[in-house]
Amino acid sequence: MGLYIEIRIRADMDTLWERTQEPAQHQRWDLRFTEIHRLPGAPDAPQSFRYATRVLPFVTVAGTGISAGERHRAGERVSALRFASPHPLSLLKEGSGYWRYVPAGDGVRFLTGYDYRPRWGRFGRIADRVVFRPLMGWATAWSFDRLRLWCERDIGPGRSLAFALAESGARLAAVSAAAVYAPPAAAVAVAAAALVLPPSPVTPAARRCLRTPPPRTAPPALLATLESA
Repeated sequence: MGLYIEIRIRADMDTLWERTQEPAQHQRWDLRFTEIHRLPGAPDAPQSFRYATRVLPFVTVAGTGISAGERHRAGERVSALRFASPHPLSLLKEGSGYWRYVPAGDGVRFLTGYDYRPRWGRFGRIADRVVFRPLMGWATAWSFDRLRLWCERDIGPGRSLAFALAESGARLAAVSAAAVYAPPAAAVAVAAAALVLPPSPVTPAARRCLRTPPPRTAPPALLATLESA
């Protein structure tokens, strides 16, 4: 898969499954989506859904998808999905991916792999490689850590976003003040510190996620089944 994100969450499997599989809860922590709604369908069949992302104050890009989940004997669970957006402003044309939930001691290894095809021809491929794909990887990882804080420390998604904005504002203010009032060498030191100092324990951070898949990582068989449906 094109993008891979993994994080360990110290929470029970049922809580994590509910907060990732229920659209009303999923949209609370996932920075990539503004709205997620399940569409009517048989409860025992793959579920169709509609998603939307607000890219500008008055511009919302929407798409649809289908997902299915299964549980394995060893306690592992997996969810696969494919999705597409017909909106002409959506760089993401269509794609597929999976979520895997692997029991690990006192928690769960929660991981995803997904890929997609961009639109807009050669320009779209360049824009995706240079800007959009790195941004999607960062947003996914940041959102996974936001979910971890919700499950482990009961810090709701709204609160963790507020913490992140406050911390980013404080770092920016420190850099701005140093640039105006401090000697150049000190200003550079403050800017470097703002970039490398670890985030607060209550602030989501993409750097807490694994971004490279372990050796011999393969998509689940459920994904191939869903893609061929």
